[in-house]
Amino acid sequence: MRCFCVSDDPDVLTGLRLAGIEGVLAGSKREVDAAVGRAAADPGVAILIVTEGCYAMSPERLDELKLSSARPLVNVIADSRGTRSGQDSIMRLINEAIGIKF
Repeated sequence: MRCFCVSDDPDVLTGLRLAGIEGVLAGSKREVDAAVGRAAADPGVAILIVTEGCYAMSPERLDELKLSSARPLVNVIADSRGTRSGQDSIMRLINEAIGIKF
């Protein structure tokens, strides 16, 4: 089993390639959908790593894959410029769970 990355950031892709993870650079929704389709069809891919930018281009396809398929596991990561969500999502969830609103 191996990992595969779909990234809109060449720095992320280069770093993951140095770690031995193959992947593709996708700059449009069409390219993201094609890369995700190839990874999902490959029985050797166990983990699909997707940058937030690529996820934003095709959230419906990736959410469908997350919810309906046992393989690959879809993991959304920040790109080299940091997370787009602003506040740390774990801290936001904890604050909401205990009733703190900002």
